Amino acid sequence: MKTFTYISLGCKVNSYESNALADLLKKEGYVYSDVNPDIAFINTCSVTATADQKSRQHIRKLIKEYPNAIVVVMGCYSQGQHKFIKDEIKPAIIVGTSNRDKIIELIKQYENTHEPIDEVEDNPRKFEYEELGVTKYSEQARAYLKIEDGCDNFCSYCLIPYRRGKTRSRSFQNVYKEAEALVQNDYKEIVLTGIHIGGYGKDLEDMNFSKLVKALLDIPNLYRVRISSIEESEIDDTLIDLINNKDNLAKHFHIPLQSGSDTVLKRMNRKYNKEQFLSKLCSIRNACPDVAFTTDVIVGFPGETEEEFIETYEFIKECDFDMLHVFPFSSREGTLASKMTNQIDPKTKKQRALRLIELSNELWDKYTNKFVGKEVEVLVEQYDSKLKLNIGHTTNYLEVIIPGEPLKVGSIVKTIYCK
Repeated sequence: MKTFTYISLGCKVNSYESNALADLLKKEGYVYSDVNPDIAFINTCSVTATADQKSRQHIRKLIKEYPNAIVVVMGCYSQGQHKFIKDEIKPAIIVGTSNRDKIIELIKQYENTHEPIDEVEDNPRKFEYEELGVTKYSEQARAYLKIEDGCDNFCSYCLIPYRRGKTRSRSFQNVYKEAEALVQNDYKEIVLTGIHIGGYGKDLEDMNFSKLVKALLDIPNLYRVRISSIEESEIDDTLIDLINNKDNLAKHFHIPLQSGSDTVLKRMNRKYNKEQFLSKLCSIRNACPDVAFTTDVIVGFPGETEEEFIETYEFIKECDFDMLHVFPFSSREGTLASKMTNQIDPKTKKQRALRLIELSNELWDKYTNKFVGKEVEVLVEQYDSKLKLNIGHTTNYLEVIIPGEPLKVGSIVKTIYCK
């Protein structure tokens, strides 16, 4: 019996793709095992310099831990650094962010020849969408559904358009088919994921993201659709109308801000200004007052003055976000931002990050306090047998703890919210 194991680093898209590859291996007769596996693959990440370092460390660890395994390296780090990986780390097989659908074929090739294989294509901007088939990737009651790959935004701090390639949409038929299959397998919540999901449909005829969401919401017995992350400019009137009128669209938007200073946004090559951003948030809140807004913010971008940071701090309060994901700027070689002067020192970046994390905690307390003592509807996602606690989330992503005996995972219950 042939066996395999794997490691997935980074984002939910990587996790989805790793699980899809695991499914392909299972269809070929492989069984998951981390005891002397025949195959060990790793899906790498390159979003920050730390992610690069972790990817290198984990590749070396796999080779050391499983000396008899065929080690396969894939993902964003291998897309950009495959020559280094081939020459210095020397795994059996390297692919990047394409040719994942050929891995079974490449494994068979390596078994016959025992010659190292580097199947990384150097121009990801020419990649087409790579269909890996229906996956069962889920967190019990919640399932993730990949709808697109790549990005065309070219923010000045980001390597992803160079590693993942152009925006390319999965066919509507395949997305819909997988969503139906997930519902039939009793998953209650589907999270739409991708590298830049709001760009879905730009390469398809008569299709865009809001049309896709509208179609998915009409699937019978689908309890909830959740949008993982979307740019402000891609939230159109149709999507706002859906969040107002469709109970099974999660009342939660994660909209990356990155900076609340127009001068910094311009240096970042973001496609909006503060006025446009705030206007969109107001439009959504007018349609759905209890919607939760979370966001990403980068601190210490090159040249960010104390005044620009304060501008961001105050704008976050004006937007009345409910939670922040705060990231100190990480310089990525090959991006425009890495060549900018006035790089900010690590101490200043850390201090600014801590100030925003403290603000985020205050904002989350303020938001959650509005629901204390009120009845909420919860999708039960897991049970902690040690603490005897049921854990789940509401439509607006409040985590709810329900003490007592285990409830059925995937069940929907009403309870009084308390912190």
